[in-house]
Amino acid sequence: MDFIDYYKVLEIDKSASADDIKKAYRKLARKLHPDVNPNDKEAQHKFQQINEANEVLSDPEKRKKYDQYGKDWQHAEQFEQQRNAQQQSRQQYTGGGAEHFAYGDEGDFSSFFESMFGNRGARSSQTKFRGQDYHSELKLTLADVMETKKQTFTVNGKNIRITIPAGVENGQEIKLKGYGAPGVNGGPAGDLYITFAIENDPAFKRQGNDLYANATLDLYTALLGGETTISTMTGKIKLKVNPETQNGTKVRLKGKGMPVYKKEGETGDLYITYEVKLPTNLTDQQKTLFTELSKLK
Repeated sequence: MDFIDYYKVLEIDKSASADDIKKAYRKLARKLHPDVNPNDKEAQHKFQQINEANEVLSDPEKRKKYDQYGKDWQHAEQFEQQRNAQQQSRQQYTGGGAEHFAYGDEGDFSSFFESMFGNRGARSSQTKFRGQDYHSELKLTLADVMETKKQTFTVNGKNIRITIPAGVENGQEIKLKGYGAPGVNGGPAGDLYITFAIENDPAFKRQGNDLYANATLDLYTALLGGETTISTMTGKIKLKVNPETQNGTKVRLKGKGMPVYKKEGETGDLYITYEVKLPTNLTDQQKTLFTELSKLK
């Protein structure tokens, strides 16, 4: 019987983590699911293969055995002992607890899989299929995530009301269990995954929970000191400007950044960088005064 490279089946490296395996499996399961390819025998065969590969690689003990014996499994005494033990125990098999996208009847596992891990037992031709997962993207502005809010979606005719916590980040994903496609033959429904896409703000740059922005100072305020008004995500505030403030000076406004995700009352900071603007279109009098000033050096 031919060796099957389960890593190749799932399109991953041998160094793949458990999370990598799960992601690769979910991606291929969505693509090859019988609901999506009802009349495609090749897709159904590949679907069976990825289930088989996931059955092995997602189980640490099975993966260890698979990695140990690999293509040389036929020549390993330990493997033969394990196979015999599996063959003896499968008579007593009553079902497993692992989540699995099964397909077909008991003849659908490859002979390679059955030799290494035993048959999972007879299954009904009315196999239960888990429904497909749905994926959706929700676009938000930086202002939208300054406070917790609720939003309603309509999925398959059902209204779903979700709470969007303040401080969610771009690319962050939440899972709504059971809101995906319905299962087949009584199988469980899939899940709904919502990814938050936070649009770039023209005035503020976000880094974690902190915000960064620029503020313009006129030359006279920068030299002599005074006050300037700046914008924050929660409104305008006045800041005191020290005399002889240099171009590029950075000031920190504690607690004026982004709210910390799911930590009520905690907030990042806002960092303001001053940009000193030189005057233009000087009058003759102003030019004379600047000339006199330059002579005082």
